[in-house]
Amino acid sequence: MRVLVVDPDPARAALVAEGLAGVQPLEVRHAALFDRAEAAAFAPDVIVVASDSPDRDTIESLRESTAASPRPVVMFVDRSEPGLAEEAVRAGVSAYVVDGLAANRVRAVLEVAMSRFQLMSQLRQDLEKAKADLASRKTVERAKALLMKERGLEEDQAYRLLRKLSMDTGRPLGAVAADLLAFAGVLKGNEP
Repeated sequence: MRVLVVDPDPARAALVAEGLAGVQPLEVRHAALFDRAEAAAFAPDVIVVASDSPDRDTIESLRESTAASPRPVVMFVDRSEPGLAEEAVRAGVSAYVVDGLAANRVRAVLEVAMSRFQLMSQLRQDLEKAKADLASRKTVERAKALLMKERGLEEDQAYRLLRKLSMDTGRPLGAVAADLLAFAGVLKGNEP
């Protein structure tokens, strides 16, 4: 496991590394400040940020970093201001622990954060797939309506025609429907 520990206090960073003792294989790198380029070059499996109190610049850098390269992030802070925990979670932080940094807790918190990160990643993928499926379904419905209007077909006949075109070309039904709508737009003089 590759862990990037971001903490201006070397003693606190050592406490995080101590909490990971026994994890094999383990590579821990310490940085006083979060640097996106350094994080990208090291490619950690998890980022641990420890500080007295998180600052908005660090949270914004984490947001940009996790958007470009999603990975679990754990924050251990000694104190927190109202709203910072929510802002940190929105920036991609998987676990936000206030006044709870102890060597014996580090490993368990990281394991939970990594599990939560995996779960959230799967939920995001499922949501994106559902959105794409819904968009495809809407496109197919519009293409069926076009075929019904232009060719005088019943709904099931229009669907069968789209499905046959899909199978004949080896392309997904939604892609065939989108092409049909684009071609119809061109023939009517509309730009795609």
